[in-house]
Amino acid sequence: MVDPETTFVLGTRPEIIKLAPVIRCCDRRDIPYSILHTGQHYSDELDAVFFDQLELPTPDYNLEVGSGRHGQQTAAMLAGIEEVILEDEPAVVLVQGDTNSVLAGALALCKLDIPVGHIEAGLRSFDRDMPEETNRVVADHVGDYLFAPTEHSQEYLRDEGIDDDRIYVTGNTIVDAVKQHRDLAREKSTILEDLALQTTPYGLLTAHRAENVDDSERFENLLKGVRRVAATHNLEVIYPIHPRAQDRLDEFDLVVPDEIRIVDPQDYLDFLQLEANAELILTDSGGVQEEACILGVPCVTLRDNTERPETLEVGANRLAGTESDMIAASSEQMLTTQHEWANPFGNGSAAEQILEILGKETQAHI
Repeated sequence: MVDPETTFVLGTRPEIIKLAPVIRCCDRRDIPYSILHTGQHYSDELDAVFFDQLELPTPDYNLEVGSGRHGQQTAAMLAGIEEVILEDEPAVVLVQGDTNSVLAGALALCKLDIPVGHIEAGLRSFDRDMPEETNRVVADHVGDYLFAPTEHSQEYLRDEGIDDDRIYVTGNTIVDAVKQHRDLAREKSTILEDLALQTTPYGLLTAHRAENVDDSERFENLLKGVRRVAATHNLEVIYPIHPRAQDRLDEFDLVVPDEIRIVDPQDYLDFLQLEANAELILTDSGGVQEEACILGVPCVTLRDNTERPETLEVGANRLAGTESDMIAASSEQMLTTQHEWANPFGNGSAAEQILEILGKETQAHI
């Protein structure tokens, strides 16, 4: 391997998806890079499918950390990332989002004389009970290059006393990713045929966050609310279930309503195809809120807060929490109101802008 100019530290499938456009941009610009996979995600097999489907190179390193308690997992990542970075000595390390891999990467690099760039900086839910909120705040405060997706995010960073010369508004690489992968999903995915959904209106559900599925009452209310939406609007709701959520269903002995069809977790192209053709998306995922907005599909967020307020402001999304009445009312509004919104996350050039900024900054310091 050629000594990398840039190292990407990632650990989950959302990170793979959102960093893919930047990795491809490095290829186009002949920028040497390496990929360090922490192995945070629960399925190495599905991760391998993601790299293959998206035509990305196999990671140069895989720490194979796996799941575990937050402190235990982050500590293992810190040690492994530091060892690799000290050996390779890249010019810059890029992390994306709010995972434990991001936290470990940012903390490891702030102790070394190598700058770290945080892609998707400045997102805030203002809910410190969310581990992700701590991760993103810490990464922003120790990061050298903060690539904010929107002006909202830029203002949050400024409000926290972060200097303007570290902040760059670039748009979100999820727009790049959706644009690059939408046609690929149409060509390669057979999920609509596989699930017999070609001519059947359907909703799409994702629910996996600990605050939702680890609380039996909250999870049950969520399912009841989704059932009401399905029954009222004559929709079958497709639920690609996360292993964590499946474990909790079994543990709590919860009955999934007939209107909700549980299916296996989907690879990225299949899931993108399901998103793009849904009548309504109900989700507790931040990334899915963004993708629904970009694809023009109405969204209801099954949380009490969101770090994507732009989706609410343009009318693409409503916050419903997990109470059945609120889920039903929010879904009614999103399904029965005409919606035409502007995409607030940029024009799909975020990856180009990020590498352009890094190139200029690198030259300025030579």
